[in-house]
Amino acid sequence: MAPSSNSSSGSSTEGRSLFSYTPLPMRRSGKHFPSSNYLAVAAQVVHYGGASQLPMVARVLITDYRGNVVLDTFIRPTQYVTDYRTEKTGIRPVHLGAAPTFEDVQRHVAGIIKDKILVGYALWKFLSVFGISHPALETRDTALFMPFRKSLKVKPSFMVPLETLVQRLMGHYIGLNGEVAVEEARAALDLFRSCEALWEDTIKSGSWPCCLPPSAYGNCFT
Repeated sequence: MAPSSNSSSGSSTEGRSLFSYTPLPMRRSGKHFPSSNYLAVAAQVVHYGGASQLPMVARVLITDYRGNVVLDTFIRPTQYVTDYRTEKTGIRPVHLGAAPTFEDVQRHVAGIIKDKILVGYALWKFLSVFGISHPALETRDTALFMPFRKSLKVKPSFMVPLETLVQRLMGHYIGLNGEVAVEEARAALDLFRSCEALWEDTIKSGSWPCCLPPSAYGNCFT
């Protein structure tokens, strides 16, 4: 079961360009968990199903707390691919034809992330495309972290794009070369580490600093 929260999350069609900004409060504290407890994750998807354009995982990237790559592999499709999204992902048929099977990668990913704290952006999407679940208390989802939304003065229900979070809060740009999984994983890590003490202190106090993920993905969390 996911932790309780007073707010709910969801995507929005509100404008993305006009964000005011309030610096996040600084809070110093010793680390609650060793760095080895954390992993950052990202995935790239292709589409199948014709007009329905359903996502199917085609590449997975996992790094350690320092951003060092732990796993980076393409994944053989389980369905006929109708859109490789090559312009955004760089993925082509040649990358996937001889890649490891979904079942093998799914098993490997589940083993790597077991008993780890996952850092990422929209982690429910990552877990969903792999068909695995993870303890909600062991997730640190930068898409749902309320202090980020408050700092940018957006509505609590508005999910700020990762590119905007990085630009406004970290002062640099990502996504200039399309979707790059290692770039996205490291960007989520940067965001998490920038306020790690605040995040972990809030959890230690018995509160949960994030919105809830979309209710349709409740089975991704235990």
